[in-house]
Amino acid sequence: MEAAFENIIVTGKSGAGKQPRIDVLTRKFNLEQLSTGNIFRTYLDHFNALGYEGDLAAFFDTTTNTFIPDEKIRRAIGLTNDAGTADILLGLKAKYFINRGLFVPDYITNALFEAAFKNIGYRGAVLDGYPRTIEQARFLWKLVNARQVRIDAIVLVENDDDIILRRTTGRRICKTCGEVYHLDYRPPPENGHCANNNPQPCKIVQRADDTPESLQTRLNEFHSKTEPAIDYLTGLGIPLYTVSGNLPSYAPEAVEASVMAALFPPTP
Repeated sequence: MEAAFENIIVTGKSGAGKQPRIDVLTRKFNLEQLSTGNIFRTYLDHFNALGYEGDLAAFFDTTTNTFIPDEKIRRAIGLTNDAGTADILLGLKAKYFINRGLFVPDYITNALFEAAFKNIGYRGAVLDGYPRTIEQARFLWKLVNARQVRIDAIVLVENDDDIILRRTTGRRICKTCGEVYHLDYRPPPENGHCANNNPQPCKIVQRADDTPESLQTRLNEFHSKTEPAIDYLTGLGIPLYTVSGNLPSYAPEAVEASVMAALFPPTP
């Protein structure tokens, strides 16, 4: 194997094509994908399993813009011991913001990330979706230094905004089985059934966040928040490798070759 990576960040605009590149890195270097989306879902599940149906607004003090003390929250939601309470409280706090359609604040995202990163020993991860802001980047840098681990590389999956808009707004998903289609590159089936032979009729929809307006908001977020975070970390000496998200061929071997060529360019 060409190199041993302790941790790698994969970043890029929404819709740039990060997942196929992450798949290459996890497979080639025996790493685990640590996705903020999956982290949020895991901790939301910890809280949802409690079955609490009260209004979470009761735990947030809008005058100070902070949550009330954890002990008061624990008593209110019926937690009688410490087993798993930290995970449940993190899930509750994330859900408060998500249910209101708000961005989860950096201090909550950082706490969720740190807990998940700790669970894998702070090593062997492809960080996906983190850090997204310069505040998160600063937190990550302090964390890896405190734990004496490395971030060996930042892999930036690059793609033009107009290509991403065209590709993503054409995406369609079957709500019946989850099959993904594209109006231009892989049109939905005309016979009413998905290509995987699911016996149920397919229901093809556009995801709510695949509209031009929603996608443009995410692209603006990348330019205004994530690019400064990348600049901050590269300024500290973490190498940046740029991989094209727009290839002539999207065959798995072509994607793998482009990633490996970026990480290990051929010597003259």
